[in-house]
Amino acid sequence: MLRSLYIQNYALIEKLDITFERGFSVITGETGAGKSIILGAIGLLLGQRADVKAIRPGASKCVIEAQFDISAYGMQAFFEENDLEYDVECILRRDVYASGKSRAFINDTPVSLAQMKELGEQLIDIHSQHQNLLLNKEGFQLNVLDLLAHDEADLQTYQTLYKDWRQAEQDLEKLKTAAEKSREDEDYLRFQLEQLEEAQLTSGEQEELEQEAEVLAHAEDIKAGLYKAGQALNADEGGMLGLLKDCQNIVSNLREVYTPAGELAERLDSVYIELKDIAREIGDREETVEFNPERLNTVNERLNLLYTLEQKHRVDSVDELLALQESYASKLSAITSSDEDIERLRERCADLFKQVEAQAGVLTEARKRAAQEVECQMASRLIPLGMPNVRFQVEMGMRKEPGIHGMDTVNFLFSANKNGTLQNISSVASGGEIARVMLSVKAMIAGAVKLPTIVFDEIDTGVSGEIADRMADIMQEMGDNDRQVISITHLPQIAARGRVHYKVYKQDNEKETNSHIRRLTDEERVEEIAHMLSGATLTEAALNNARALLEH
Repeated sequence: MLRSLYIQNYALIEKLDITFERGFSVITGETGAGKSIILGAIGLLLGQRADVKAIRPGASKCVIEAQFDISAYGMQAFFEENDLEYDVECILRRDVYASGKSRAFINDTPVSLAQMKELGEQLIDIHSQHQNLLLNKEGFQLNVLDLLAHDEADLQTYQTLYKDWRQAEQDLEKLKTAAEKSREDEDYLRFQLEQLEEAQLTSGEQEELEQEAEVLAHAEDIKAGLYKAGQALNADEGGMLGLLKDCQNIVSNLREVYTPAGELAERLDSVYIELKDIAREIGDREETVEFNPERLNTVNERLNLLYTLEQKHRVDSVDELLALQESYASKLSAITSSDEDIERLRERCADLFKQVEAQAGVLTEARKRAAQEVECQMASRLIPLGMPNVRFQVEMGMRKEPGIHGMDTVNFLFSANKNGTLQNISSVASGGEIARVMLSVKAMIAGAVKLPTIVFDEIDTGVSGEIADRMADIMQEMGDNDRQVISITHLPQIAARGRVHYKVYKQDNEKETNSHIRRLTDEERVEEIAHMLSGATLTEAALNNARALLEH
């Protein structure tokens, strides 16, 4: 329940700090005193959009903070899921800055507006006059049935299946579209693949061919050069090997008389062996090199094919061509197998749809039972509210295809007269009748859902006298059933029923107007209700009447 509310620098409110009690409380005040301002501030704690124009002129920010006692409502799961510290004393705070930014806090921990909205809607329900329009909204009507049916688990199971089914349907459409597009490209892909496969590409072949082409193109020069080098080493007269051998013999003969000659001779011998090996290799290579125009032509043709393919596919190497070849093959394989994938996914969609239909049937049965309860409860609640001939019917139908909430359509039908035709409630009910119907719906829901705090904003519009008394009975009964009910009212009959009475009023000073709220004493309540009965001028009769209402 709402323990306290603190508002600073919001609209006409400079500073407001008020505590609230359990049970049924009432708030009264003249039109324009600031009751709607207080509700607007509370709305910010429910995630509503902030308007910087609501910040009090001259202030840098406004602050709205509410403290709730949540010890009896089992909300630990929300705090665990959102990684928030749980405390039976829960504080919601919203700071709105003149710059347009706003910040939300739960127990002094920054949170998103979505998180604040989710928690706030579990803590407090504000019923304003525009909410009466919900009576003709199918979503609201369906929600009423679900609340009475207590089918949360079944609905969650259904919605999980529904989302899986819708996702499978989307996947199927994407796969069919992709397959259709791929088939359009199949001939192109197959042609490209066949051309690359016919080329019989090999990784690294381009580099080898380019090197071979270079050798073949200069074969004569290479052979002549190798021959000359071989002659320089092996010539009978003046050849390096012969001269080196003579030199090695001369130095070797000096060993006996000159010790360093031994080492020099060994080094010359090593050089001789190395040169001899080089000469042999030069000779061997000379024999392998030959001018072969046919082979050169073959190599150039192969290179031209590789260069053409690379240019066509806008790549720089054979390895990239091989990667393309693999990609084309993979795409063609996917086209071949797409029919099987489509059929497999189509079967999954059909299976999920059967599960969705079956679970929707479970919801329908639960809602039908709840519809009977709604019809019975609404009749029993509305008859004492001055509608002795009321008829209230829940009309259920079936959608053409499943929706996120099931297969059911719901329509609340209403007639207040004996000979009246049952029609949509918003089409036939007057403002006063709609207010009574909505109060009955809220009371019925409150009996099924543990909502800590309910605020009625002038739900008594269009009623008076005995009917107002009966509406007060309902709100008082709701407050007595371990709920906090706060009614903003202009009717003395309802104001007199509250366990606690608050008054909203405005005060002017030299510079500005401020809105305030305070809890009335017993004597102040008598005067306030007397004013509501007789107007600005207090009469003894009005005072006596007010005392009688309070005693009753």
